[in-house]
Amino acid sequence: MGHIKHLVLAKFKDGAAVEELLQGLQNLVSEIDVIKSFEWGEDVLKDERLGQGFTHAFLLSFGSAEDLAVYIKHPSHVEYGKAFRAAIDKVLAIDFPVVAKEISAGSKKYASNL
Repeated sequence: MGHIKHLVLAKFKDGAAVEELLQGLQNLVSEIDVIKSFEWGEDVLKDERLGQGFTHAFLLSFGSAEDLAVYIKHPSHVEYGKAFRAAIDKVLAIDFPVVAKEISAGSKKYASNL
């Protein structure tokens, strides 16, 4: 199946210690070696219709579905998950295989004119 992405969207509760949770997640990522890359960010548009209230996105990359399974069951992930779940109003998670497609030069030119 190849590379797998683990995408999590979250809306934190009012008063949640978001910075502390983010630091904990960065520590977790550095501890679990099956994670190939980690990216995160906050919603910049803050459009309730589009974002449905989600404020943060987290994207982790894995070499295989087996690596994702190792991460999900890892004791540090399980422990971190307890604190994370306690701090969120809602969450959405999806895992998917990477499907990459090269963009032609003509498409790039068109996209830059939008």
